Amino acid sequence: MTQDDVINEFRAAGALLEGHFILSSGLRSPIFLQKMFIFQDPQRTAKLCKALANKVIAAFGRIDVVVSPAVGGIVPGYETARHLGARAIFVERENGEFQLRRGFEIRAEDRVLMVEDIITTGLSSRECIAAIKAHPGHLVGAACLIDRSGGKADIGVPRVSLATLDIPSYSPDQLPPELSAIPPVKPGSRGLGA
Repeated sequence: MTQDDVINEFRAAGALLEGHFILSSGLRSPIFLQKMFIFQDPQRTAKLCKALANKVIAAFGRIDVVVSPAVGGIVPGYETARHLGARAIFVERENGEFQLRRGFEIRAEDRVLMVEDIITTGLSSRECIAAIKAHPGHLVGAACLIDRSGGKADIGVPRVSLATLDIPSYSPDQLPPELSAIPPVKPGSRGLGA
């Protein structure tokens, strides 16, 4: 699957949105990738995650456990793990920090992969990786559907992605005029509820 194929899947699902968006990081962008429009379609999700699993195998070899950050990483983590023949577990926030809960465990002999939906700044990926490193096992790397940082976000481990895009994002006080003329929308999930 090529990068263009991945973008076409997002377009076909109505998941590539244009406007003025407040990202989970707090940054602003003229483009938002609404991955939940992808994940509501099991066939499309399976197709993308199978392609991601193939890239993972080529880059990292055998994977025993896939760990993803809740909420956005759970679906691609599970589906990628299914194609890898691996267990799928997730970390969730407890007192503001990612933790393994629900009896999930990483064993010393496990080859572990962190799977994320979309990487922008890499913050949730780094937090998830820190939680993984607090357990035994060998973290071999990370994978994501789309890296919208253009490969610039440092997450501290090798990674593969189906598509690497350089989508602009801006600090709220440094918006270009064409973006500041559009009312912002916050379609992401971070910070909702408590």
